[in-house]
Amino acid sequence: MKLEQVQEYEKAVVFLLNLDGWDLKWTGNEDRYKHYDAEGKTPKGFKCVVEMKFRNKYYSEKLLEKSKLDYLMSMDKDIVLLYFVADEKGNYLFWLNDIKLPKVQERYCPSTTLWSNKKELKEVYLLKENLASRINWNN
Repeated sequence: MKLEQVQEYEKAVVFLLNLDGWDLKWTGNEDRYKHYDAEGKTPKGFKCVVEMKFRNKYYSEKLLEKSKLDYLMSMDKDIVLLYFVADEKGNYLFWLNDIKLPKVQERYCPSTTLWSNKKELKEVYLLKENLASRINWNN
């Protein structure tokens, strides 16, 4: 998946959530190295940030890098932290403020999402699907 395609997916998610009462702005053009892809307000008016991942392959547990979550958690405590994952079986939205995180694990992951085949050992959370609000399910 190329950067341009991921950005189009991110914009589409923002657009669709906004149709459902959210007030989000895509942040991809502001700073390519931000730790989140959208910011704004939930349908209930709470400030939020959304990190998004688009996977070509299905995994029953959704990988979230600990460093990314640490950054998000260092933000204003009144911000709702969301993690959106899309894969071939569905779309999942994790409300990170409200879930009990599993134990940190180490996994070899690409050093960057799109720009490298080089792998490095990273600390990650493997989030079970049942912790997410499933937006839709592809059969």
